[in-house]
Amino acid sequence: MSPVHPSGEAASARAVVDENGVLVRWNENARRLLGYAPGEAEGRPVTDLLAPDSSLPAPEPDGTRWSGTVQLRHHDGHTLLIWLLAHHRPHDSGGDWLVVSPLGSGPRREYDALMKTALHCSPCALAVFDENLRLCGVNEAMARVIGLPLEHMRGLRLSEIGGKPETEELEREAREVLESQQMREAPTRLRAGGADPSHTWLARLAPLTDSDDRLRGVCVTLHDFTEQFRARERLQLVNEASVSIGTTLDVTRTAQELADVCVPALADFVTVDLLDPPSDGGDPYPTSLTAPIALRRVAHRSMDPEAPEVLIQLGQTGLYPDGAPQADSLVARRTIVAADAATTLTKWLDRDASRRRWVTDLGVHSTMSVPITARGGTLGVAVLTRYRRPDPFTPDDVLLAEEITARAAVCIDNARRYSRERRTALALQRSLLPRSLARTQAVEAASRYLPAARAGVGGDWFDVIPLSGMRVAMVVGDVVGHGIQASATMGRLRTAVRTLADIDLAPDELLTHLDDLVVRLSQEAGHEDITGEVGATCLYAVYDPVSRRCTLARAGHPAPVMMQPGELPREIKLPGGPPLGLGGLPFEAAEIDLPVGTVLGLYTDGLIESRERDVDAGHQLLCSALAGPPGSAPPGDSLDTACDRILRELLPLGGTADDVALLLARTNGLPPSRVATWSIPANPALVAAIRKQVVAQLGAWHLDSAVFTAELVVSELVTNAIRYADPPIRLRLIHDEVILICEVSDSSHTAPHLRRARSYDEGGRGLLLVAQLTQRWGSRHTSEGKTIWAELSLLEE
Repeated sequence: MSPVHPSGEAASARAVVDENGVLVRWNENARRLLGYAPGEAEGRPVTDLLAPDSSLPAPEPDGTRWSGTVQLRHHDGHTLLIWLLAHHRPHDSGGDWLVVSPLGSGPRREYDALMKTALHCSPCALAVFDENLRLCGVNEAMARVIGLPLEHMRGLRLSEIGGKPETEELEREAREVLESQQMREAPTRLRAGGADPSHTWLARLAPLTDSDDRLRGVCVTLHDFTEQFRARERLQLVNEASVSIGTTLDVTRTAQELADVCVPALADFVTVDLLDPPSDGGDPYPTSLTAPIALRRVAHRSMDPEAPEVLIQLGQTGLYPDGAPQADSLVARRTIVAADAATTLTKWLDRDASRRRWVTDLGVHSTMSVPITARGGTLGVAVLTRYRRPDPFTPDDVLLAEEITARAAVCIDNARRYSRERRTALALQRSLLPRSLARTQAVEAASRYLPAARAGVGGDWFDVIPLSGMRVAMVVGDVVGHGIQASATMGRLRTAVRTLADIDLAPDELLTHLDDLVVRLSQEAGHEDITGEVGATCLYAVYDPVSRRCTLARAGHPAPVMMQPGELPREIKLPGGPPLGLGGLPFEAAEIDLPVGTVLGLYTDGLIESRERDVDAGHQLLCSALAGPPGSAPPGDSLDTACDRILRELLPLGGTADDVALLLARTNGLPPSRVATWSIPANPALVAAIRKQVVAQLGAWHLDSAVFTAELVVSELVTNAIRYADPPIRLRLIHDEVILICEVSDSSHTAPHLRRARSYDEGGRGLLLVAQLTQRWGSRHTSEGKTIWAELSLLEE
């Protein structure tokens, strides 16, 4: 009989070897095994015990253990093949190796009985099936899982015992184990008998073979995998929430994403109610609330497509009194779980009979109200309800709901802040853009402005500016960037353009002055804690209906398109010019003739640039949209209709990535019969004759009511030109429907100015008289000199 420890345990031989390979410990069972007494073995090198040509096994990869059969030398000289197991034990002095070898085992019958008892009492659920997958036996743990006595189950298949899709799938796995004779693992949710439906099991299936290696059946063990499975589900749900919530900067969309993520993973029905933003647009949201609380329904989601749970429709406001879970949660600023809604919410349900019927009819048994808070402010509340799922909300469910809601709260707050800033910037933008285009006789105009869908309001602008001599200026510009800063910069540039246009600068000169302004704005911005870079592009055009010529210049802006009567739209070839803000670079102007009825298209790059197409394709699409459908008559097309058509055909339905400004203008012309011109000799004696010719021309135009005023104005302007300016001198009258324009041009570059004449001065009152008699007057510089002009109203007061 093999040696046995006095306690009944099987004995083992033990030895300790230090790092130098010297035996330092040797127990009595080691003496029984090899015949060496402790005093004989301790202190000897371990190699002395090895048989000739024998060696120790190599350690395992981590170097902490080795095992194997070793040929050892007995004290009496013969050799033994002995299986050894060695463990490395580190300690302060370095470490040693513990070497052990079993000397034998206890009685076989006792061990077999012990193993049988262990399998029967093991907490691991175990079942054995024969080669036909008929049940042979189960242990106590498996019997508790199944909930049926063994004597009635023996001989049944897995699918017959469970009767559910899960057990049918498990039986298919068992059959594959029989066929492949390979162990398999399969997670499953067994719902047979007494098994808790919320439990998840990891089933391990292994083939059973006898001593002759014949396949005899399948062993199935179940390991409770519920906590690990739920933890994995929670991580997956949190990951899904981080990806699915906050995909846009839209409050309603974000709230709906929160509801969608929670159903059905956490609840059967979810509502998201938010506080209305402060009416004054202030910030932050309240940090404390008192009941009753008014909340607006912005999102809900149900397991049932019919959504029978909905009592408050989207967009409607509900008033939640004290006792309502929504109000209690917001007042306490913490999650509140009602485990039995019918009894724990009595105070609230007694006030609302329809809601009590809803709870009773659906069988609502558990609700969870989670406040939606971000950055210290309260935004609203999410309410999760269960009535189909039998299990109530657990503490883990509360933590998960709070984690998901916290993520959604930040996204909702970001969306609201973005919306508020966008509304502010848009209001600023629209206040800086013209409410309506100036009505002029030179052009008929229409415009459109669309802010970017996501990037926010930008710095695009447009304008139509009446100039002297019936001319008109058209401008389109684009400030780099988005937001309030871009809108403010746009406002300053638009004001500057109007001011520079009022002094009648040529387009290239105007852009030069505008470039200087943008450089100064960049320098000013550089003093702040923001980037000092300010950039912009601009296109400026001046059209004269008398000469029917248009002068254009651009600063890094897209070239305009032109559609002359009877022709297809095409791009106007202009010198590119650098963007505004580079400083010191020249701008070039181009002059073109425009027949009456020509349509000009000025726009910003957001109209033709897109991720779906290149700029050339966008330009071709613009020309096609401006031309209109085949068979139409574009020159007679309404400009508003053309604007709408262009935006519809070029821009995506969901909005653009950049803001868009579009200005269309159809040119008019003044007939030659409405213009009269005289060359004036530099002789004061001829002023009277000039007056007579002017009176005659006004008579031909049937403007007898304007003769007296026009005669005085012409006399003063011509006299001043003869007296103070240089020849050649030219007088021009332009007859519009509502105004009469008098222009006197000379070769002097000295601008006139008003002055107060003293009582004894013989002159100095001419321009003051002109200013009093006319609607407005002014001067503009030309390449040949200057022109003094005055406008007389022809409307009877």
